Amino acid sequence: MTVFLETDRLVLRRFTEADVDHLVDLDSDPDVMRFINGGRPTPRETVRDRHLPRLLHHYPCLGICGFWAAEDKATRSFLGWFEFRPLEDHSADEVELGYRLRRAAWGGGYATEGSRALIRKGFSDLGVRRVTANTMAVNTRSRRVMEKSGLTFVRSYFGDWPDAIEGSEHGEVEYALTRAEWELREV
Repeated sequence: MTVFLETDRLVLRRFTEADVDHLVDLDSDPDVMRFINGGRPTPRETVRDRHLPRLLHHYPCLGICGFWAAEDKATRSFLGWFEFRPLEDHSADEVELGYRLRRAAWGGGYATEGSRALIRKGFSDLGVRRVTANTMAVNTRSRRVMEKSGLTFVRSYFGDWPDAIEGSEHGEVEYALTRAEWELREV
């Protein structure tokens, strides 16, 4: 197991082929998938053939992958994943922050804890200049995590999604944090 980052309660590690069952289970929960695709489960073949290769993708500009399996540090149980990937394969200037956690982990501060640790590592060690995150405007829990992680609201927008889901009529929101803003807060 390749550990990327540890916090007080989390271990973020590289994904492996053995994580397919964890990912299928995660993406089978309608509540977890509500703001992703309206709550539909992701077929195992899609997880194995499309999602896992994306989660294993290596970004040369950072020298790391952009997605990390999240485990409870005490029990080593799978909690979900975090995304911290460059928007462009060959530039670490701007990265996208994301997270998808099992419902049992909701409300425990894991998303904020993991997000803050990734932001800190990105600005301190990886040369990141800006962190951005997006969600549906109606996804108040995710928006709150972004705010508690130090990101601020940038804009609302409407994406061209193939399938409308409940709440998509309200659009998407973008939050962001620059290294300069983060440094001012860390002093």
